[in-house]
Amino acid sequence: MRFDLDPDTPQFSYKLLASTVTPRPIAWVTTLGKNAVINAAPYSFFNAMGHTPPTVAIGILADPEKGWKDTARNILDTGEFVVNLVPEALAEEMNQTCTNAPSEVSEMEIAGLQSAPATHVKPPRIAGAPVSFECKTFTVVSTSPEQAIVIGQVLAIHVADKYVIDAEKGYIDTPAIELIGRMHGSGWYTRTGDTFQMERPVYSDAMTNKK
Repeated sequence: MRFDLDPDTPQFSYKLLASTVTPRPIAWVTTLGKNAVINAAPYSFFNAMGHTPPTVAIGILADPEKGWKDTARNILDTGEFVVNLVPEALAEEMNQTCTNAPSEVSEMEIAGLQSAPATHVKPPRIAGAPVSFECKTFTVVSTSPEQAIVIGQVLAIHVADKYVIDAEKGYIDTPAIELIGRMHGSGWYTRTGDTFQMERPVYSDAMTNKK
C-alpha cells in the first residue's frame, strides 16, 4: 500500500515514520535555560551525521499553540547542548524526564539524576550516562514554522572508563554499554543486545566468485 503524505495531516505522517524508522537511537538532551534551570528530555529523531567535522542531528518540534518546548528553546537561544546516550539501566529515569514539567522545574530533579560538568559548554552532562557528547550548534535547518533540524558539532565525547578498551585507538566496548532504542508506538523501546555481523563485500572478489 502506498501512503501519499499530506502536509495537512502531520500526525498521520508522524505515525508512519515512527512506526517504520526503527530502532532509533535516543538523544537524552541536557540544556540550560535562561533561568539557569537544567532541562533534560529524550529525542528519538536523532543520529550521527558525519565526522569531518563530527556532527549529530536532532529533529525538534514545536507545539502549534505553546511553541517550542524547553529543550528546543534552550538550544535555539544558547546554541549549546549535551547529548547523553541511554543505557537500559537508566531507562526508567529517561522516561521520567518525558514529563511535561514547567520551565522552572528541572526534569533532572524529578528523575533523581545527578549532573556532571561539561568542558566546552555550559549545560551539564547526566552523571550516570555512559556516553555524552558536548555540542555547539553548527546550523539549524527550519523545515516549517513548527519543525527544525538542529545540527550540532561535537566538541568532546565522554565515555565511562569501564567501556573504553583502547583509548589511543578509540576502541569502545559498545555491547557492554547496553544502549536502548526507540521503537514503533507510544512507550515501546528495544534492547540492542541481539546483534549479528557481516563482512563488507569487495567488488573484485564478488566478480571473481561469479566466474
